[in-house]
Amino acid sequence: MQKFGGTSVADAQVRQHAVARVISALEMGYTPVVVVSAMGKAGQPYATDSLLELVHEVNPEPNRRNVDLLLSCGEIISAVIFAEQLSIAGHPAEALTGWQCGILTDAAFTQARIQEVNPERVLALLEQGIIPVVAGFQGISASQEITTLGRGGSDTTAAALGVVLKAEWVGIYTDVDGIKTADPRLVPEARTLPAVSGREVVELAHLGANVIHPRAAEIALEEGVPLRILSTVDDTGGTLVANGISAVTGRGGEPVGDRVVVGIAHMTNRAQVTITGEGDMNRAAAAPRVFDSLAQHGVSVDLIFLSTDMIAFTIDSSMASLARQVLTTLGLRVRIEEGFAKVSVVGAGMHGVPGVMARVVNCLERENIPIFQTTDSHANISCLIREEQITQAVRALHREFNLDRSA
Repeated sequence: MQKFGGTSVADAQVRQHAVARVISALEMGYTPVVVVSAMGKAGQPYATDSLLELVHEVNPEPNRRNVDLLLSCGEIISAVIFAEQLSIAGHPAEALTGWQCGILTDAAFTQARIQEVNPERVLALLEQGIIPVVAGFQGISASQEITTLGRGGSDTTAAALGVVLKAEWVGIYTDVDGIKTADPRLVPEARTLPAVSGREVVELAHLGANVIHPRAAEIALEEGVPLRILSTVDDTGGTLVANGISAVTGRGGEPVGDRVVVGIAHMTNRAQVTITGEGDMNRAAAAPRVFDSLAQHGVSVDLIFLSTDMIAFTIDSSMASLARQVLTTLGLRVRIEEGFAKVSVVGAGMHGVPGVMARVVNCLERENIPIFQTTDSHANISCLIREEQITQAVRALHREFNLDRSA
């Protein structure tokens, strides 16, 4: 199973590298199934963001059913072009839409979740020696409506197909050579991790590392299908992701470093919501009312803090206006402040290790970076900070945990 992102299929030249990856897999004895994203990035004519801009010029708040119908076109165009480029290279290929390859979803437009995959048509093509090229990011609901799977949904398509087809591994090809210890745009010295555990990559993906969609990682790893994050252009080893890999074992068993932290992730465009009221917030059942109301309007919350006199959490800044409208109807005092970011240290090895939080707090304190909220799990510690200090914070934490050094 090979998935190529938008930058890997953006034009004929870079697509040729992707085609070469498919041909190489054939020569190695694999039977590849290809999943593609829409071509290019914002500004290019068939990119997802370009299609969104097109409809938003007509209606700033378009019907979501119509939006999904439009957005599905980007991947379909990409699949057809990629299939034709494979065919002229001497390898018969056929483009398939998401619904043609049996991807059935719920009816949640723009954020649908896969319910079932029937790969009958994909298997039929493989039996004929034809390479299926699947339009990622899309499916069809029980009511025969075209749906899309949300940002990064082509990864999810590849993972789901990989599971039902019992793929040996799923390759996610992109414009970087694997999962980095931090975003290389902020930390130029960030290293490529040769191997990470499934738990770590899911944490990194949820916390802002954009190499793979978190749902795709969850689907593949729940079913024991290894993932490989690879460069489309550079012939490098990339990053292997599998449940059986520990923080101290790399591909083939070589040591990659006994570290409590494997990477630094970050998310920008966060808004902090603080809610107060008269008396005991618990006795007033404020939290259920707040979170039920937000959920009904599709507002996702993060970094949740509850006490008897305050509720605090974060949301995406794009949801700030909607959240304010929803919450002010509840008779509570609501304060929403934008301009925040979340920085996270991630590593499955931190569980049960004393002092990790102390290192994080002391590191940010030395950099004069105030912390407004924190949260943690067995594999991450996250801090809410001012957005203008995110680069400084990521670089400082990267140094603090010696991630700039080879193992």
